Amino acid sequence: MSGTLAATVERFLDYLKVERNYSPQTLIRYRHDLTRLVEYANARDIAEWSALRSDAVRSFIAGEHRAGIAPKTLQARLSACRSLFKFLLRSGELKHDPAAGVRAPKAPRKLPQVLDVDQMQKLVEIPTDGAAATRDRAILELLYSSGLRISELTGLKWRDLDLADASVRVTGKGRKTRVVPVGSKALDALRALRNLERVTSEDEPVFRGRNGAPIAAASVRARMQAWACAQGIERRVYPHLLRHSFASHLLESSGDLRAVQELLGHADIATTQIYTHLDFQHLARVYDAAHPRARRRAKAQ
Repeated sequence: MSGTLAATVERFLDYLKVERNYSPQTLIRYRHDLTRLVEYANARDIAEWSALRSDAVRSFIAGEHRAGIAPKTLQARLSACRSLFKFLLRSGELKHDPAAGVRAPKAPRKLPQVLDVDQMQKLVEIPTDGAAATRDRAILELLYSSGLRISELTGLKWRDLDLADASVRVTGKGRKTRVVPVGSKALDALRALRNLERVTSEDEPVFRGRNGAPIAAASVRARMQAWACAQGIERRVYPHLLRHSFASHLLESSGDLRAVQELLGHADIATTQIYTHLDFQHLARVYDAAHPRARRRAKAQ
């Protein structure tokens, strides 16, 4: 990127990093999306953001679509543009929103993947025969117990956990804080980890990587997939899969969509509603096969 447009983008990204505490992954995506917009504007001799009109933004999105960019990616790209324009409107550098009335192509709705209860139990119940395995068991248990995002998990410090109250305080998207319950199995795993590591300060990270620094998200993903293979789970396993499984299993058992929304930290309940579209009959069969009370009833019958 070069020129005035690019300088504004850099200032916007600094704002997102410092003021809004956006994750490094989100900042990378925003930079890529806005770089594409700057390149489009430069190719058409648009030197100031105030010269950008809605028809140009619409043409930009249409051109990306013709180039084969997926609708979901285009929606994210347009969202990044809208965020930049709102930033410029607030600062008075724009008088109108160039993205007003512009829409990205609709993406086909993709249902979240989940592990069933038996698969989930097999994944989390790994042997804790060493320091790394004890840490990994606590990671797996907490992800499934509380439905955390990977960024929320890697940022945890011991002061965020209240083991006596069985709760954890996390800071999610948009720096929004929420307190969610922690299940008994996760509590046991966390206590075992704390005892092993001999924690001396509540400001220490809960999950450490090399040199005592917070464990990296990439390390969590790699360890999780390695454990899935070791436990005989023949599919791709990743942190958000446990979040999906948490939400689906909880909604299946409770039917309380609002409660699941609060636990996940979704700003819009429409985001949570996707879990209601999962095959209920499949979930009912999982429940009947896995829940202890359901198994007892089946045996009695």
